[in-house]
Amino acid sequence: MPHWLQLMYDSLPTLLWAGIRFTIPLTLLSFALGLALGLGTAVARLFGARPLVLVARFYVWVIRGTPLLVQLFVIFYGLPSLGILLDAFPAALIGFTLNVGAYTSEIIRAAISSVPKGQWEAAYSTGMTWRQAMTRTILPQAGRVAVPSLANTFISLVKDTSLAAAITVPELFQSAQRIVATTYEPLILYIEAALIYLAISSVLSSLQARLEVRFGRYGGMLEANP
Repeated sequence: MPHWLQLMYDSLPTLLWAGIRFTIPLTLLSFALGLALGLGTAVARLFGARPLVLVARFYVWVIRGTPLLVQLFVIFYGLPSLGILLDAFPAALIGFTLNVGAYTSEIIRAAISSVPKGQWEAAYSTGMTWRQAMTRTILPQAGRVAVPSLANTFISLVKDTSLAAAITVPELFQSAQRIVATTYEPLILYIEAALIYLAISSVLSSLQARLEVRFGRYGGMLEANP
């Protein structure tokens, strides 16, 4: 067996274990919490009182206007200056959640805004309250619109978790870095890590396509045939 292939074979269990133990949980938790935060932010911007709208706008402005890596550094390396000490994984979780929340809030806000006003009027005419109209009529329709963009955000998040290596989270990419430090084979190990990310992203992209078909987002062809 060639040296490079043997090295990839030997390191694969370590990289996969790091992905299962840290990358996947970090992705799932960050997306779930970020989606809830994004929904709350979107609703606040569309229907909240002016002070709440201003706070929501400021939050989205700051997060979207600064690099994710800088946000992670502020949380993990900067907050200790204020006496706030966080372990690496919770710091990464907070950083990714805040980042996902800001971006998904814009997706959800646009999706809710795309629902025709007549749907609100129809819901109110049947005696629904605002909460009932939102949960039973508006959000289901907005969800169909938001699914492709939210799925893209989730896939991007899987790759973005590699930035957690910069704050010492022992996820997939940092595991590759540690192996590189002992084997001095950066090209082989980083290509292997890239292939694992590519495999995960490909599986998720396939699931995204099925979701789009299920929700009938486009009604016609999803993309041109090659």
